[in-house]
Amino acid sequence: MKALPLPDRPPIWVDSPAALRDLAAELHRHARIGVDTEANSLHAYREQVCLLQFSTPDDDYLVDPLALSDLAPLAPVFADPGVEKIFHAAEYDILGLARDFGFTFANLFDTMVSARILGYEKVGLGALLEQHFGIRLEKRFQKANWGQRPLSPDMLDYARLDTHFLLPLRDLLSRQLEAKNLLPLAQEDFARLTHPIAANGRPPLWQRGGHHLTPQQTTVLEALWRYREAEAERRNVPPFKVLDDRTLVALAQRLPRNSGELRQVPGMRGARVRQHGQGVLAAIRRGLQAEPRPRERRPRPSDEALARLESLRRWRQNTAKSLGVPSDVVLPKPHLQAIAEANPRTLDELRPLMADIPWRFEHFGRAILDALRA
Repeated sequence: MKALPLPDRPPIWVDSPAALRDLAAELHRHARIGVDTEANSLHAYREQVCLLQFSTPDDDYLVDPLALSDLAPLAPVFADPGVEKIFHAAEYDILGLARDFGFTFANLFDTMVSARILGYEKVGLGALLEQHFGIRLEKRFQKANWGQRPLSPDMLDYARLDTHFLLPLRDLLSRQLEAKNLLPLAQEDFARLTHPIAANGRPPLWQRGGHHLTPQQTTVLEALWRYREAEAERRNVPPFKVLDDRTLVALAQRLPRNSGELRQVPGMRGARVRQHGQGVLAAIRRGLQAEPRPRERRPRPSDEALARLESLRRWRQNTAKSLGVPSDVVLPKPHLQAIAEANPRTLDELRPLMADIPWRFEHFGRAILDALRA
């Protein structure tokens, strides 16, 4: 372990258009920069990026997007293939940056993805920094409200340390990946991260199934969900701070008709009944009066497709065990399912199904076909 010193200079706060332009020019001077973001997902109905952190070999920068009407000067930095952007667990940050500012991305390095590919048991940033550099990160601000202003000095220190050590950590993990001939695999996953998938792809609670509800109860669940969304938006809080999913499902199952019955539902006690009792009972009445929503049935895969999927899973699990990595490092779940469904017989048929993971195709393609034949 090589101990690294804590930074001895304060971070540079960026909250004016002129300072932002200067920062963009400075970032373009470097081949590699550390990047992170902080958002207010636990404190607002519509999450937004509330802070951007950058680190170069020389300085740490904190950008305040709440004070800036336009972050366009940073767009060329994120899109520049000549500047490597180093994240830890980039997927969440990239989704927020693309959603809020329309940024596009090229040339990423993800230290958490690298650690998973290398088979680290603990892949959190704090664990990696402590293991390799003797650095202990403060964790108490992970759930802080980053939308508040001003940010406390302790919060600023916490934020800057999330990127300050990314550059040396990147170099260490890159050397380990090269030593194991796994850097091309990691770069394959970094490239996939540059195409963020919208976070709103998950269906709402009442469409997910698995709650063992009748069609009428499902209709009530939809009414309850819509009540919760409206309340959360009105109060500008996350929906779970109004009523959590488990409570909504319990309400739809039990269908209480009055305050007495409402208090018997798990999750509906004291303050919740006082605050939401009338709204919840009204939503239940609306759901009971509405036409029951027909149950959506997804087509079941054929027995042959399920058998192929199980065979691929066994192969993936055995291969991952031999490499000492998580199973999805060998073959991501979406590719596993697509291959099982398509049942390719030749490498030419398999290649388009693995077009975005060519390293895996080259190294595992024939083994995948053998697993399908089995």
